[in-house]
Amino acid sequence: MRSSLAPGVWFLRAFSRDSWYRGFILLLTFLIYTCYHMSRKPISVVKSRLHHNCSGMIQPISDTHRLNDTTWCNWAPFEQSNYKQLLGAVDNAFLVAYAVGMFFSGIFGERLPLRYYLTAGMLLSGLFTSLLGLGYFWNIHVLWYFVLIQICNGLVQTTGWPSVVTCVGNWFGKGKRGLIMGIWNSHTSVGNILGSLIAGIWVDEQWGLSFVVPGVITAVMGLITFFFFIEYPEDVDCSPPQHHGELEENVDNAEDPGNRPQSNRENGLESAVSFSKEPSAQPAAISFFGALWIPGVVEFSLCLLFAKLVSYTFLYWLPLYIFNVVHFSAKESGDLSTLFDVGGIVGGILAGLVSDYTNGRATTCCVMLILAAPMMFLYNYVGQSGISISIVMLLICGALVNGPYALITTAVSADLLRAPVAAFP
Repeated sequence: MRSSLAPGVWFLRAFSRDSWYRGFILLLTFLIYTCYHMSRKPISVVKSRLHHNCSGMIQPISDTHRLNDTTWCNWAPFEQSNYKQLLGAVDNAFLVAYAVGMFFSGIFGERLPLRYYLTAGMLLSGLFTSLLGLGYFWNIHVLWYFVLIQICNGLVQTTGWPSVVTCVGNWFGKGKRGLIMGIWNSHTSVGNILGSLIAGIWVDEQWGLSFVVPGVITAVMGLITFFFFIEYPEDVDCSPPQHHGELEENVDNAEDPGNRPQSNRENGLESAVSFSKEPSAQPAAISFFGALWIPGVVEFSLCLLFAKLVSYTFLYWLPLYIFNVVHFSAKESGDLSTLFDVGGIVGGILAGLVSDYTNGRATTCCVMLILAAPMMFLYNYVGQSGISISIVMLLICGALVNGPYALITTAVSADLLRAPVAAFP
């Protein structure tokens, strides 16, 4: 007597071949951009080791510094009194290069295979992130080295976001999926969390490994991308996504089969077999100034500007702020800072869920950003009064800041792509 089909097999059969491929691409692009952000985070954790008060540390017997020297254990050139400006210069080197590179990254991405483009970007990102850490082992104490590496790293990191968004668009189309994209966009926060936790393992001893290990992981992920990345569903004989207009037409035909031409009904099977292999028509590219005339682009861009301003301020400076104000160790400061990103994961999912339910992307972003402003001031005043209140405030601030951030960069962007373009004078 044969047994019934196993429940697990029933579960596997419930999903089509296309669904499995789409799920795989969603997971792969999630891991790819997680690694990009993971490699950006260690610098914020290591800052507290590059400059801190050395008077409380026991000096070695052979040390030649004076007993009242409070800078002997710092890493030159960041032992100077203007260390905040020097660390800010290192951050700005990355951010300015990243901003400039973004204008050109999309151009290159459109003309190069995304698999090669992403692979090269991740390998180079891993290399430059590791070179920051190798400065510790090579005993490098010149500012230009760290600035130059960050400039190079900022440029190659621009390969990530346009590529993964393009790939997800190729596989999932431009439908309204605020909740799904909110979950997928948590890769930013997950990468920050992993970067903080990994960097925290070595920050108090050999801080160079805080960069080298994430760099190696990013490079390995680049190799995985080379072997498994699939740019278009047609490349593996999967059906391309149905866009909004196509879906409405199919629904109309399903409701009234008589509206369909006879030839379509007779050749339905042939079309279903062959259309997945035919490349879909690519839309014409829009100019920069033409994009500005799409309704909502300027408004949402300004919202994203301020959301990213706060998000990247926390990304690069929150561990050092906690280190100086709460007087935790470097590792404890890095671990506590991850709560901002934990809140960001919840906020991104919540923003997508609410915007799907209310069909109000702008309202959701507006309300969350308005609430974020007083919460930031409140955290500054009461966040350091106790560990419990600090945890709660970090979670709330992370949710309110990163919720609109995630929503704008995913679901809102897809909505704007479908919006009619106003006449450009």
